[in-house]
Order: sequence, then C-alpha cells, then structure tokens
Amino acid sequence: MPRRREVTKRKILADSKYSSVLVARFINNLLKKGKKSIAESMLYGAFDSIENKVNGSPLEIFEKAMDNVRPALEVKSRRIGGATYQVPTEVLPDRRTALAIRWLIGNAKSRVGKSMKEKLAAEFMDAAAGRGASVKKREDTHKMAEANKAFAHYRF
Repeated sequence: MPRRREVTKRKILADSKYSSVLVARFINNLLKKGKKSIAESMLYGAFDSIENKVNGSPLEIFEKAMDNVRPALEVKSRRIGGATYQVPTEVLPDRRTALAIRWLIGNAKSRVGKSMKEKLAAEFMDAAAGRGASVKKREDTHKMAEANKAFAHYRF
C-alpha cells in the first residue's frame, strides 16, 4: 500500500468467446508461466464438458458457482496489547471474487480426475449445486467469523 497516492485498478478486457470480464479474470488466474492459450482451452473445455452433461448454459452454471463460493465475511488477525485476536470483517467485492476464483482453482487442482478440464467442470457443477470443497471453504470462513463475533469491536 503506497503512502502517497492510490493505486489505479487495471481494466481487464472481457474474453472473446463469452464477452465476460469474470471469465477473463478466471482465465488470468488459471494460467501458468504466461500460457494464456492453454488456460483458455482448459476453461472452455470445462464449459464444453458442462454443456454436454447439463442442458443449461455453462456461463450461468459458472456464475452461480461463483455466487455460491464468494464469502461475505472473513477474519483478520489484529494484535492488541500483546494478544492476537481474529477480528471478523466484511470482504470487499473485488476481494470476494478473487477469493472465490482462488478457492475454485485450488480445489479443482486437488481433485482426483483425469484432466484439469474435467476437474474444473466437476468443481463448477458441485459449487453451483451448493456442495463441494469450495462451498465448504466459504462456510468454514463464515463460521470462523461468526465464532469470533465478540471481537468485532476491534475492527479497524
């Protein structure tokens, strides 16, 4: 965090296939070593797999999965008088999306499956249905914030 001026947010261009900024952000987080074409093929392959399994729009399932995974509360460590407290705070909208993307990608990678396309498709469908590791992560985060509600007055 700079002391002198605010950092300007970079505008992310929408992806070419679905014209969605959210999909473009997901692709940018998915890529490794700058290989964007591979990340695009992984995500679009996952969308094709979803379209074959479910007769709905894969973009709608993706957006529903993102909505089900986005956290509203989180805890931040705050040191006061020699003790460290887990203080519950609200999550800013941009960070909500970033956390949801990170959790979906991480949990898809940890799944047992054949390819990353299938893992992503399975994670999206589970998250859209309200189950899966990503949704559990969000619920655990909310439970932690709820349990530490007594320290909310230390909010900064």
